[in-house]
Amino acid sequence: MRLPLLEHNKMTYLDQDTICAIATAPGCGGIAVARISGPSAIDIVQKIWQGRKLADCQSHTAHLGNIIYPDNGTLLDQAVATLYKAPHSYTGDDVVELAIHGSTWIQSELLRVLIDSGARMAEPGEFTRRAFTSGRMDLAEAEAVADLIESQSAAAHRVAMNQMRGMFSQRLEQLRESLLNLASLIELELDFSEEEVEFASREQLSLLSDDIYNELSSLTNSFANGSAIKNGIPVAIIGETNAGKSTLLNRLLGEERAIVSDIHGTTRDTIEDTLSIHGTLYRLIDTAGLRETNDPIETIGITRAIEKASHAKIVIWVIDPTSSSSNLHDTAIRITSSLSPDSHLVVAVNKADIADTDMTNDIAKLIAPLQASILTISAAKGTGLEYLTNAIHEHSGAGDINENTVMVTNARHYQALDAARTSINRVRQGIQQNLSGDFIAQDLRETLHHLGTITGTITTPDILTHIFSHFCIGK
Repeated sequence: MRLPLLEHNKMTYLDQDTICAIATAPGCGGIAVARISGPSAIDIVQKIWQGRKLADCQSHTAHLGNIIYPDNGTLLDQAVATLYKAPHSYTGDDVVELAIHGSTWIQSELLRVLIDSGARMAEPGEFTRRAFTSGRMDLAEAEAVADLIESQSAAAHRVAMNQMRGMFSQRLEQLRESLLNLASLIELELDFSEEEVEFASREQLSLLSDDIYNELSSLTNSFANGSAIKNGIPVAIIGETNAGKSTLLNRLLGEERAIVSDIHGTTRDTIEDTLSIHGTLYRLIDTAGLRETNDPIETIGITRAIEKASHAKIVIWVIDPTSSSSNLHDTAIRITSSLSPDSHLVVAVNKADIADTDMTNDIAKLIAPLQASILTISAAKGTGLEYLTNAIHEHSGAGDINENTVMVTNARHYQALDAARTSINRVRQGIQQNLSGDFIAQDLRETLHHLGTITGTITTPDILTHIFSHFCIGK
């Protein structure tokens, strides 16, 4: 008996039109770049090109010339044509990029004459889709292109760049090889089940499946941090009323984002904004002050504050040093009961100008069981904020990201990895329970299938359309 492990269903993109689009950001600028790709790209551009014959030029060369109206030879613009001949181009087809002056009228006119000359407007993400279907990159690498374009911080850029360079795909390929190795051993067991031949013990199979499960778990569990890096690491600012939370938010952002008042309970809902710290994007969340109240609206705000704290990677507890020990004790109970296991608490003793050493020491003793970082600041004067931002960055883990870091940032990838982890866990259980290889083989096929949907070895036109529809037109 043979085990059909994986059916490759990589779609062949049959539409061989030559496509065009403006690849630079919309609007007027000093320079705009039009990208033309397809089997007739060079011939179509040549119809509107006055300069060296592009077909005779070497690939990866740039040439100065004029863009003309093909019907009468009138000059439209002076431009630089950069040539990339198949298969050594982004899409795998012939590609010509025309750098023109950034007038919006020139851009629209250029597209019009290109279309009149035989090209058509590209669909969103069609250039990258063609790169995928021509084998220039797999689907995970293609999706990283969109993440790279949308990256809002150095950390998000590094993660997207690593994925686009194929580091995530390499991890998946290693997993696939391990799965194929495990499957081949199961297959041999099936083929020689009636013979007194043992190619691998169940203990060895169990160890192999455990390794695969652990690797899938590692990748799946990285999604929480990866998503936070991509969208902004959540930092909840909590504490009692009038402790200085809104003042701290405004000071960190450098603008009056939240209303500051001496009236208790001024902040009744969460206020969010983003801040870049050492090249990482953080999502700061100011919350309603924690206190006992009969006000139903304020109560809702306090409930939301606790909820935000429970989902935050970093929780900053702002303390007024003049607050009573009993109030601090009650607040500590509220905060610690809401913290997630993956979050870190930073205690910021505010109003450093009135906090004496004895006060700070008393607070330090109170929060010692919380295993939190503690520092003294003045939100009003800006004292100690450098230490606070350094603590936020240190405990977020963003500083550990380097050129070798692999993180899952895509929800589609997370879903597929989680499904693969579930199916390989069934394989583990089947091996431990000494089930027949026929049953185990089905779960192995399912694991391979889920991994294949990430890199695109298994996909459908609908999935591709959904993925690339979120790309910009020129990419």
